[in-house]
Amino acid sequence: MVTEYKKFDLFGETVIQKVNLKAPFEFAFPVAERACFLYMLKGEMQYRSGAEQLNIPANQSLLLNCLQSGKQIRDANSDKNGEIVIVTFHADILKKVYDNEMPVVFKKNNQITNQHRGVINNDFLIQKYIEGLLFYFENPSLVSDEILILKLKEIVLLLSQTQEAEIIQTILSQLFSPTVFTFKQIIEAHLFAPISVEDLAQKNNLSASSFKREFKKLYNDSPANYIKSKRLERAAQLLSVSNERITDIAFECAFNDLANFTKSFHDKYGVTPTNYRLKFKES
Repeated sequence: MVTEYKKFDLFGETVIQKVNLKAPFEFAFPVAERACFLYMLKGEMQYRSGAEQLNIPANQSLLLNCLQSGKQIRDANSDKNGEIVIVTFHADILKKVYDNEMPVVFKKNNQITNQHRGVINNDFLIQKYIEGLLFYFENPSLVSDEILILKLKEIVLLLSQTQEAEIIQTILSQLFSPTVFTFKQIIEAHLFAPISVEDLAQKNNLSASSFKREFKKLYNDSPANYIKSKRLERAAQLLSVSNERITDIAFECAFNDLANFTKSFHDKYGVTPTNYRLKFKES
């Protein structure tokens, strides 16, 4: 239940909100061309999208787009009330604010992913930004369109400079270049990248367990076995046609440990990488 609600509007749309919530609470995000930055001031919220669940504690934040349905937040602890600050990015308003000269963070990157949310590890500057918003909520008479435009540009700049900048660009760019990739497209694009099964699940907007079930259905194998096999096949191909160092080939095929690569290769092909290459040279 909402116990207190404050907001600031810009060009006819709500862009900044502060919501006090009494547990239990639940909010479903409507499908719309916008993205939201949610900062948990007090309490703990649970983000849900399909089978995926993610807890966001106090002083942490979440960025998500609302281009698809099924996203909601709710209290993660029924004994604690919540307080959330939300900054909303509307595509039309952003075009006006930046006069169509959009920053790089809104431009499509080369990532093959459907990821629609990212947890932001808040740094000192983001915390100070939130403190600044709280000042305006206490002094609403000081707020103008010019102030709101500056605050929008400020959070965009801060988010683009965090460690999660690549994920943030993926999410925000979907406001202007929405693209949906198939499950197989995402898998094939990351076969030779140093990426975990959990990260692949996120890129498909699935929980780890749902991702593994979908993978088994499509490939009749586990993600770990399939990906490892494909990497070894690629390594074998490179060993047979190139003169690259074996260490470089291992890294190129996403094996960060040479000893592990050598053992895995021997288990699959019955010979070491060196002897495999020699066999091809002799023939």
